[in-house]
Amino acid sequence: MLTIGELASYAGVTVRAVRHYHARGLLPEPGRDHSGYRRYDAAAVIELIRIRTLAEAGVPLARVRELLGAGEDEFVAALADIDERLRAEILQRQRHRERVARLASGDGLALPPEVVGYLDRLRELGVDRRIVRADRDGWVLLAAHSPDRVEEWISRKRAQLADPRLVRFYRTLSDALGHAPDDPRLAELADELAAYITQLAEDVGEDQVDDVDLEPSLVTLMDSLAFDTVPPARRLIELLTERGWTGWTRLERVDPQPRS
Repeated sequence: MLTIGELASYAGVTVRAVRHYHARGLLPEPGRDHSGYRRYDAAAVIELIRIRTLAEAGVPLARVRELLGAGEDEFVAALADIDERLRAEILQRQRHRERVARLASGDGLALPPEVVGYLDRLRELGVDRRIVRADRDGWVLLAAHSPDRVEEWISRKRAQLADPRLVRFYRTLSDALGHAPDDPRLAELADELAAYITQLAEDVGEDQVDDVDLEPSLVTLMDSLAFDTVPPARRLIELLTERGWTGWTRLERVDPQPRS
């Protein structure tokens, strides 16, 4: 016959755990011997090991009690259900780990890998960090709003980056945003940008210039993010409008406005 300490040692648990299982009604308490101590037999060790195994597998103690009294078929079926639940929890925890790992990369917290790669490419090309940040914030909104279309949109963007003219566009834009909103050089840069956009529209079609079909409210929200991040962008759009193009998130041809 075993003392409670010996029972706990054989079953690989603590004495405190044994007493907890007694209190929860999972492990029957034996009577006391003439010395006033409780003594346990081999059956108690087996039962305690079963309790420990189920508990370590994540089975709630309330369910452990149910399983200990179940028949063989019921026990096997219940374990299959528990195994399926554990598989789902493992997958969820793996996704959590992936999110935590992506947190360290900054952009990866709220964006899919293909978008992160696109933003990294912009940085490699020397695009102004403010433009990259505005792009990133816009992609966060797009990924949350239309996750099923991100792959389609980012595929277009990657293809466009293969065009040296678009690279020059980004570099010109980066230069433009380095000036104050009232800097007269913005007008010259607006001329360059308008010329590039017009040539691109002639080469590939206006539908490829304006290739983001979003509802106006989302376009407005994304534009406001960009203008808050890159204040000179608002003035640049005004200058582009005078030259027949308007919009940040969605470029559109318009009638040229009188120049200020």
